[in-house]
Amino acid sequence: MATIDESPSAKRWLPLEANPDVMNQFLWGLGLPESEAECYDVYGLDEELLEMVPKPVLAVLFLYPITQQSEEERMRQEGVKKEHGSKVYFMKQTVGNACGTIGLLHAVGNINSDIKLLEGSFLDKFFKSTAKMDPLERAAYLENDREMEVAHSVAATAGDTEASDNVDTHFICFACVEGELFELDGRKSGPISHGASSPSNLMQDAAKVIRNMIQKNPDSLNFNVIAISKKAEGAI
Repeated sequence: MATIDESPSAKRWLPLEANPDVMNQFLWGLGLPESEAECYDVYGLDEELLEMVPKPVLAVLFLYPITQQSEEERMRQEGVKKEHGSKVYFMKQTVGNACGTIGLLHAVGNINSDIKLLEGSFLDKFFKSTAKMDPLERAAYLENDREMEVAHSVAATAGDTEASDNVDTHFICFACVEGELFELDGRKSGPISHGASSPSNLMQDAAKVIRNMIQKNPDSLNFNVIAISKKAEGAI
C-alpha cells in the first residue's frame, strides 16, 4: 500500500488494509450512502467466482506487491501516450501509503454519475472542489486536507492487522468511463486505457488485466481484489 518513490520529506500515512468492512465504514462515514454502494471481496478470478460478485460492479480495486517486474512495467507505461481528455477523474499520489484512499477516491470520482453522495458530505464537497483541478492540484488538495487525513488514520487502524508504514504493496483502481476500461494509479502520470469495456463487463475485463499482472509476478502471493458494487434498490 506504500509508494517507494516519494521524497524523504513527503507526508506519510498509515496504509489502509485491503478489507471491505474497513473500506465500507470509511466510505459511508465520508458521504457514500450505505444504500448506494458497498465493497466486496473477490475470492478468485475464474468465471465461476467472478459470477459471485454482486452486480452491477461500479469499480474494482487491486492490491499488488511492488516488485522489480511491476516497476519495470510502470516505467514502460510511462512512455505510452495517454489520450483521455478530462473525462476520467484522476489524481496523483504525493502522500506515502495513501494509495488505498486514492484508489477509493478514483473509484467514487468516476462513478458519481451512478451513485448519489450525501449533499454537503466530505466526498460531495471534495469532488465539487477538485472537479476542475489537474491531477497534481488534486494531490496537493488531498495532502493538505486534515479531515481526510484523520478519517484515513481512523480507517487504517480499524483493520485486523497491526498498522505499519513499512509496506511494499500498492492499491490501484479500475473503472469504466464512456465505454473504456481505465487503470487509475496515482504513481503513474495519467490513466492507462485497457481498451473497450462496459459496466456489465467491467469485472471480467478488469480481471483479465489483473490476471496478466499476477502472471508477471509469479513469485509473489500478496494480491487482493475488491469490487465496489451498486446496491439493489431496497437492499440493506
